[in-house]
Amino acid sequence: MLVTEMLKLAPSAEQCEALLATMRACNVAANHTAEVAFEHRTANKIALQKLMYADLRAEFGLSAQMAIRSIAKACEAYKRDKKIKPVFRELGAVAYDQRILSWKGRDRVSILTLTGRIVVPVVYQGRWLATTGATMRGQADLVYRDGAFYLAAVIDVPEPPQGDEPDEWLGVDLGIVNLATDSTGEAHTGKGVRAVRRRNARLRARLQAKATKSAKRLLKKRKRKESRFARDVNHVISKHLVGKAKDTQTGIALEDLEGIRDRVTVRKAQRADHHSWAFHQLRTFVTYKAAITGVPVRLVDPRDTSRTCHRCGHCDKRNRPNRDDFKCLGCGFAGPADYNAAINIGRRAVSHAADDAA
Repeated sequence: MLVTEMLKLAPSAEQCEALLATMRACNVAANHTAEVAFEHRTANKIALQKLMYADLRAEFGLSAQMAIRSIAKACEAYKRDKKIKPVFRELGAVAYDQRILSWKGRDRVSILTLTGRIVVPVVYQGRWLATTGATMRGQADLVYRDGAFYLAAVIDVPEPPQGDEPDEWLGVDLGIVNLATDSTGEAHTGKGVRAVRRRNARLRARLQAKATKSAKRLLKKRKRKESRFARDVNHVISKHLVGKAKDTQTGIALEDLEGIRDRVTVRKAQRADHHSWAFHQLRTFVTYKAAITGVPVRLVDPRDTSRTCHRCGHCDKRNRPNRDDFKCLGCGFAGPADYNAAINIGRRAVSHAADDAA
């Protein structure tokens, strides 16, 4: 299974200057290519190579493969939205492939710069690179962030063999108030995440009104900090869910929420929470952690799981009088709405498994 990991580098002062100069040259070359792509209205990489390759090598001192990667970067950005001309930051990430980056064991990496190759120590190998049998795959992006260099590397981690289909599934209901509630009744609240986002939203409004350079720098810093916080919360929740399923020898059943932001409408006061809801990231974390530990994951249709009573099967919109509570009009069962939905999600995974077997 392929995972992406940020590996921290420890270049010397001289190597830092070489890497920074290379990143600047590659991004200026990508900007120059983007101007030509926008002018000619073409995102064809072959056509742009004929137009730009020789100029990029002569004007910016790039190697052959660096010129090719700069052209590819401009093409990929222009393809995403042909109505605007792409603009890249001076120290934006630079893609390195196997021709211009190679590994010297797992603790050193050889990187091509404008002045030649340098061998840089890797001071943080991450969790997955240290896994037995893990190998590097494809290209890696050189990233400069807060005065430090990182490689965003794709790592192929071997998956353990899948065992027999489990008899039981841990249903997980994803939400905003409770980020995840499982079919055992355990809930992971999103109160802390919402509080941080709302506090940052108020701060963003004040900083945007100032519009000074220092305010813009602080905006970027706060955005990254908020993203790291939410990411850490999702890592903690996903690790706990996978660990629970592993210990109880069950699978994990998740809602298939593809396109939910387009299907669901919310009140104006809820829009910020709805559009910042990182359910896809949480599902991704659960999926890859489960794959590595050998826990099966099944996606099920979430339709009516929050309206159907898990005891008698009665389905009615009125069964859920508010967001938090569930009260069945058929049998009278009452309890937390998210818990009821999680049980239904787990049962749907069982029925899907039976359908597949049939």
